[in-house]
Amino acid sequence: MIQLVRKTRTALGSGKPRLKMNLTLKEMKRKKVIYAMIAPYFLIFFAFTVLPVCLSLLVSFTNFNMLEFPKWVGWRNYAQLFVRDDVFLIALKNTLIFAAITGPVSYIACFVLAWVINEFPPKLRAIATLVFYAPALSGSAFIVWTLLFSSDSYGYINAFLLKWHLIMEPILWLKTPKYIMPIIIIVQLWLSLGTSFLAFIAGLQSMDKTLLEAGAIDGIRNRWQELWFITLPSMRPMLMFGAVIQITASFAVAEVATALAGFPSVKYAGHTIVTHLMDYGSIRFEMGYASAIATVLFAMMLGSNLIVRKLLAKVGE
Repeated sequence: MIQLVRKTRTALGSGKPRLKMNLTLKEMKRKKVIYAMIAPYFLIFFAFTVLPVCLSLLVSFTNFNMLEFPKWVGWRNYAQLFVRDDVFLIALKNTLIFAAITGPVSYIACFVLAWVINEFPPKLRAIATLVFYAPALSGSAFIVWTLLFSSDSYGYINAFLLKWHLIMEPILWLKTPKYIMPIIIIVQLWLSLGTSFLAFIAGLQSMDKTLLEAGAIDGIRNRWQELWFITLPSMRPMLMFGAVIQITASFAVAEVATALAGFPSVKYAGHTIVTHLMDYGSIRFEMGYASAIATVLFAMMLGSNLIVRKLLAKVGE
């Protein structure tokens, strides 16, 4: 009798995956028009995003110079990264410091400015949005900061300090290691009011106003309670989108660092993981090692996104 019960349970258990598969197929047939419409995007996304990531992960375990067939080396590339590559450790430290400062600060600044500007009259709000979004629109306008921090007396900051006799000789802002990272952080913060800022503005504009009225009836007494219990929970999709954008921007900094501090920078003070990746991928063509660097960076971004997702899930509790 016991064996019969066990066999029955086993049969039912083995039938569950088949039942789920049948239900899934029926659901797909019922919504075949929707799947047909998203198929082109899915194919493009798979071909240019999912497949390259998977291939990069595979190549990271090989020695590949783009001329010879890849040779399997196992974990050697990763061991070399964390044990022998001192420059990568410097780049890792710089990237973590940069991300820990610019990520949260720019994210909070984007939301606070969007929240304040949302209270402006429509015309003033449009002008303010354009003003704050302008740095992101202007492409390589951050090059103007090289004029501000120029190492000679013609640089605006040196000229100001010399005029007021605060210094006796020009400071080599972009050639002195202790100044390079703070300057890059300042410039990146200036550039950070971009897509996230617009997403927050759109989320605040599209929020259901009846929620505020219901909140007032339920006991919401001030703007901070309204922000925490109503505004932020109703904007979770925009908040998550903005977090992904800011995390990507803070971890993937390279263009600003190379434009301001050069490549390589003095004592690698402005070296980041992405510039290290560019060195091995675009200059040395050691694609296996470069793929290992890219995989480490991808894991850092993915981990940060998961942490932020958990934190945003607690908003409003």
